[in-house]
Amino acid sequence: MAATLWSSIPASWQSCLASCRSSIDHIDVQLTQCVKDSIEIVPSVEKIFAALEISPVDVSVVVIGQDPYPTPSHAIGLAFAVPSQTKPLPGSLRNIFKEVAADTGSTSTADASLGAWVDQGVLLLNTSLTTESGIRAAHSSWPWETVVRAIITHVVEVNPLVVGLLFGNHAKKFGELFESNSIVSSAHPSPLSASRGFLGSKPFTRVNEILTRNGKSVIVW
Repeated sequence: MAATLWSSIPASWQSCLASCRSSIDHIDVQLTQCVKDSIEIVPSVEKIFAALEISPVDVSVVVIGQDPYPTPSHAIGLAFAVPSQTKPLPGSLRNIFKEVAADTGSTSTADASLGAWVDQGVLLLNTSLTTESGIRAAHSSWPWETVVRAIITHVVEVNPLVVGLLFGNHAKKFGELFESNSIVSSAHPSPLSASRGFLGSKPFTRVNEILTRNGKSVIVW
């Protein structure tokens, strides 16, 4: 199964992830065991690296969350995003849209798949790319951090002015990989923590202020 997971990584990212191929192969072994044990993995294997469908050279903002939604019908491989027609929305995404409206004054919200963000250069990345159905952070001990660090490091090498938008303590650990003046951080938008530092933090206009300062196009959130 190792070749299967590796081959699901878009070609434009494989060279930068070659250094952590052993970690990816190790994860593959663990995924194979889960399948043997009839444990449902989310997102499905073909969507694990869906966030990397955006080319590294096109990334201007990296949004970092924590782990995939544990509900199989929600997890699509992009941090915080869900299928377009999902109702009701997960609490985290609902709070994100609430803050976008309060922060930017926008009366319209992005599609729940967040495809409009991706199209503008936003990489939606979790610190762990898999979990088990119904269980949050089930794979937090797997070597996903090594893989995610390699992804971010490559993005910053390609575009040193990329902005890191870090939601929650897990995400903040990756702040050291970005330029210090290109980081926006807040609490996680989960209903458990949103009122303690996410709502009212104006992260989206803060990101756009940095992009403007760096001569980059702002994101229409």
